[in-house]
Order: sequence, then structure tokens, then C-alpha cells
Amino acid sequence: MSAQHTLSGLSWDRLRIPVVVAVLAVLPVFFFNPSYTYISRLFILALVFATLALALNIVFGHTDQLFLFVGALTGLGAYGTALTADALGVSPWLTMLIGATLAGVLGGLVCYVAARRRFTVILIAILTLALQLAIIETFVGARDITAGSTGFRFSGLGLEPLQNALGVYDHVVLYYVVLALLTGVMVLYHYIQHSKYGMAFDAIRQDEIAAEAIGVNVVRYKTLAGFTSAFIIGLVGPLYAQLDSLVLPAMFEFSVIDVLVLIILIVGGIRTMLGPIVGAAVIVYINEELQAFGQWRTVVFGFLLIVLFLYFRSGIVPFLDDVLNERLGLKSTIKSIVTD
Repeated sequence: MSAQHTLSGLSWDRLRIPVVVAVLAVLPVFFFNPSYTYISRLFILALVFATLALALNIVFGHTDQLFLFVGALTGLGAYGTALTADALGVSPWLTMLIGATLAGVLGGLVCYVAARRRFTVILIAILTLALQLAIIETFVGARDITAGSTGFRFSGLGLEPLQNALGVYDHVVLYYVVLALLTGVMVLYHYIQHSKYGMAFDAIRQDEIAAEAIGVNVVRYKTLAGFTSAFIIGLVGPLYAQLDSLVLPAMFEFSVIDVLVLIILIVGGIRTMLGPIVGAAVIVYINEELQAFGQWRTVVFGFLLIVLFLYFRSGIVPFLDDVLNERLGLKSTIKSIVTD
């Protein structure tokens, strides 16, 4: 590799996150309208699902542990934050870490048991799907605590003073709060990829037995990956609930969150930083546009997904990398720009 290509790759590696964040930060200036909040809601949803997909990317993309209870973990974060804030009489900003820790501990525990028992990716998927169903039913059944299937109002993040001081409406402030979380997750993801943790994760994904043979503590690293991903997902929970000022079980069901997160990750490009962001933008837009099809929405959505999977088998971001490499011949430079 030439020195020029190396410098170009290093330059983009340092600038990638600031450039992406800067682009996302200016979008409200062009698209948000205080009299028409539908568009701003879509942008926030895209950031929420991009963050969830990037979190899942850590545990699934890099250690082959398929979480099918992302919705339940998001719900634990939301319920844990709201209920403990009400019980303790403090701001939800102080209890967000409690909700996230509940989700993180559950994710870490699942990965610890799965690693110790040497569960395959299929068994982990079955286990987490069972937990997803059980946790959602718990949210519904514990009516005295969670208000059951009707849920309860949640507007406790206290964004009103800030939005009044800035002279903006609620969705603008919430957008930048979610963007700040996504930025932190991107920084963490970048760190993991370029640290010993990323090397250990990839060694485990490629060959777990070989990784153990060279001294990688598989149980420890799988548990760490599970805790980290679940903790991030738990942090997203109260922000997701804040969007509609509600906390109810239906918001966290498998069909509402997990299906979309998996599709976003695969369509965007697994094991890439930009994949979840691109995938979230595409899928959230398509999903909302298909509302007009009514009962045919699921059929049309499924057909479009088949087309996407056929033309972007490894994801949109890797596909763009391959196209640019083939047409422009700038293999090392373009690869450093488009992918990780």
C-alpha cells in the first residue's frame, strides 16, 4: 500500500465520525418544521433504530451472538428509568443508568450462560426470543407496577426548560439528545474495533476454538460484548419512550423493534459503522411510506426487502464499496472511506 493511500485512510479514519455527525446535525435546519412534526419524528426514529442496530452490531456482528430480545432490553431501559424515577422522586436523567444497567446485566448474563454452555447462534436466538416474549408478558401482567397493556404517560426527561431557553420545540431537543447518544456509541464502536477487544471479538467470531487456543478468554469477551450492547440498548429505551411520551408493552414487541433492527443491520451492512445509519434511514423511510398500503403494507414491505437482499447481499455500504472499487479502481482509499 502506498504512503498516499495510507495517509488518506488514516485521515478519513479520524474524520469519519465528525463528518457523519456534522451532516446529521444540520438536517433539522432544512427538514424540521414546528407546524409539521411528522418529519422530525421520522428523523428521530431513524437515529433511535440506528443506535439500536449499532449496539446489536457489537454483540451479533462481531461475536455471533444473536439477540432477539432487543425490544425487551429497550423496554427494561424505559420501564427501569421511569419507575425508579417515580419511586425515588428524582429526575429520570439520574435513573437512566439504572434502567441501562438492568438491561446490561441481563444481556451479560445471557452471554455468560451461552458461552459457558457453548450455545450456538441458533440456541442463543431461541433463548433470547423466549426472554423477549416472557419480559413483554411481564410488562403486561404486572399491572400494579407497570399499568399493564395500557401503559402510562412518560414525559419526565424534562426537556421543556431547555427547549424554551433555546426557543425551539420538543422534537429538536430530543433529536440532538439522541444524536449525542449515537455519537457516543460510534466513538465506542470505533474504539472497540481498533483495540484488543475488537481483535478478540473477531477471533471468536472466526473460530472460537482457535481463539481459545491462542489465549483469548472467550467467556469473558462474549459476556463483555453482551453487557455493552444491552447497556446501550437500555440507554435508548427512555429516549424512544420520550418520542411519544408513552411507556407501554406494545412499543417493545418483537415485531415492532427486533424485526426492524435486524433488517436495518443486514440491509445497511453488518460489521460496519455506517451500515446501521444508512440502513435505518432507508428502512424507516420505506416503512413509513408503506403506511398508505394499509393491510397490504406487510406484503409490499416483504417484497421490497427481497429485492434489497438480492441486490445488496452484503449490505448497502459494502455494495457501494465494491462498486466504487470496481469503477474507479481506488481500492485502498475507497475502502477506507466507505467501510471500517
